[in-house]
Amino acid sequence: MKRSIPTAIRILLSSAALALVLSLPWAVLSGQTAGELQLSPGWEISGVGDIEKILPLRERARVYNEILEWRLDNILPAIMREEGVDMWTVINFEYSEDPIYMTLVPEPIMSARRLSILVFHDSEDGFKKLTANWHGSGSAGRMYENIFTDRSKGANHQFTALADYIRSADPGKIAINYAPHYEYVDEFAHGNGLSAFHKEMLERSLDDRYLSRLVAGERISMRWYETRSPQELSLYRHLAGIGHDLIGEFFSNGVITPDVTTAEDVQWWIRQRINDLGLDTWFHPSIDIRRSPTDTEKYGRGDNVIRRGDLLHCDVGITYLGLSTDMQHNAYVLRIGETEAPEGLKALLRNGNRLQEIHLEEMKVGRTGNEILGSILERGRAEGLRPRVYTHPIGPYGHGSGTMIGMTEKQEFVPGTGEHPLFANTVYAMEFSVAANVPEWGGVEVSMGLEEQAVVTAEGARFVDGYPRELYLIR
Repeated sequence: MKRSIPTAIRILLSSAALALVLSLPWAVLSGQTAGELQLSPGWEISGVGDIEKILPLRERARVYNEILEWRLDNILPAIMREEGVDMWTVINFEYSEDPIYMTLVPEPIMSARRLSILVFHDSEDGFKKLTANWHGSGSAGRMYENIFTDRSKGANHQFTALADYIRSADPGKIAINYAPHYEYVDEFAHGNGLSAFHKEMLERSLDDRYLSRLVAGERISMRWYETRSPQELSLYRHLAGIGHDLIGEFFSNGVITPDVTTAEDVQWWIRQRINDLGLDTWFHPSIDIRRSPTDTEKYGRGDNVIRRGDLLHCDVGITYLGLSTDMQHNAYVLRIGETEAPEGLKALLRNGNRLQEIHLEEMKVGRTGNEILGSILERGRAEGLRPRVYTHPIGPYGHGSGTMIGMTEKQEFVPGTGEHPLFANTVYAMEFSVAANVPEWGGVEVSMGLEEQAVVTAEGARFVDGYPRELYLIR
């Protein structure tokens, strides 16, 4: 079945295409709206899927670095100005990196080198990207200017060079990635990557005048993580397409033989396939089996073999070009003589599709995650969908920065990140479950998890590449 593309532009990954992205309207880049969910399993574009368009490593580095430079020159200065911060510094050791460090340096840099220090200064002379790395700008990227030039004085002099620059620049507020004010222990620590050792070394190097200007850089870190550039919003369509192609491969008889293949077989097939494609994954994929009470009694609760009549649920994500995906789709294993899934299971997916529509409609810029959660649950419960919502931001890291829209154990109010506002130009893994009693399974309640990437722009929230309205069928 061909993939419907009513609004999505299929972007080829070339320099010319990336330049074109900057001039395209957000509505074009952000995929389908809630009312346009027309996609079906077995997606394909002109006979060649996204999974066939994965770039070799050298080309990936070029694309990644083009995106990073644009982000550093456009997104980061805007965030710092909106947050009222003049300077932001990131300090870490090799192999003990602040997680944000690797999102600030280009390919093919694969770690910090010894003591590495980055400084971003919104000065009167323009926005400056500086490094006091032991190995100079060569270990941070050509976009950085080196302020540490005398290695003969030892590594401690890196902090002296930083302190000298701070004194000469005289910034009003200096953000560091240290946020000791958490009242909620489960808060994401995306702005708390500065070690106690490096904080102490920095404080030793500064006099009281500048010590009093140190502020928590949590908001800068969170917004750097969550904000996507025009190029990235476009590329997310491609990433989602790769994920959809991958799911179509393993939710098929090409991988699954009923009564032979185990769930674990499929999990490791997915891991191997992702590895063979030259991609990364940020978690081990899962395949869950939901089975009727009659079949559960027949095969036993510990049976991990995929049987006819099973409802299969996957959770799989890839990492590519510095971005991550997180998807949950569902398949049905046909019994002998069946040509489609039981109506009760198909109705459950329709309920999930309906909650997707509600969820997208409620994701409005400026609202907090808790406000969005409350509205989704109220509408979903009123329609009898039995919703449970646990949507999270996604980007360089799978469980990313941004607002949390529910958690599995918190369906009324999420402290901390649940109060973070929803910003435009962000991407979310729209994750939830619905439940219903399935007549064909003796009226037992069955829960179905769904998850897909949605982009939020000023125009509203949309899927980046749609979501199926039919169960995948395995014969």
